[in-house]
Amino acid sequence: MVKETDPATTGAPVSSRGAILDAARVLVTSRGYDGMSISDLTARSGLPASSIYYHFGNKLGVLAALLERTFDELHAAFPNPSSYDGHEPLERFEKWVTAACASLDERPEYLRILLAISVGPHKDAESVLTTVRRIRAYARASWVEALTPVLAPDGKEADGALVDRIAVLGQAMIDGLAVTNSFDGAAYSAQVGGIVALVRGLAEQRGRGPAHVS
Repeated sequence: MVKETDPATTGAPVSSRGAILDAARVLVTSRGYDGMSISDLTARSGLPASSIYYHFGNKLGVLAALLERTFDELHAAFPNPSSYDGHEPLERFEKWVTAACASLDERPEYLRILLAISVGPHKDAESVLTTVRRIRAYARASWVEALTPVLAPDGKEADGALVDRIAVLGQAMIDGLAVTNSFDGAAYSAQVGGIVALVRGLAEQRGRGPAHVS
């Protein structure tokens, strides 16, 4: 079993399976899934094709496993809105968005991987689609949890529906920022002020918040 170090984690030794996934992450991020061949994986990981087939079955299996690992890493790194429950609703939201964007700035390949597989027939493969749905459902739930105290503190159905709509828009904004980051290198954190201003404006319009967040 080959031992390598993964600079994206802590320099800790990784297994041959981990080395293949590290190679796949680099290749998918830079070339897309269709640009990642088994020969590329062997060259970058230093492992034979037989090792790739043993661990993953085929190239699609590599992608499915990469998505699973990406979800686990994202779940560990992404802040939970409840971590900021001691703050006022708008301030709580701002702190969550700030931490979330900082997390994405540290590991921009998370969303680049999702973008890279969002086109082409492989995106509909069940092994891929299931994990993509889990990742997106987790992100959507985080937005809802962050927005609810700001826009729907009383639990009204209409306010809850608004939260759902804004959560969709928030997720779409991050998707768009992933494209901008990929092409222009624009930082997610640079957009925090604009995102907070939009939510603050909605809150004030509905009589939910102060004129500013301290």
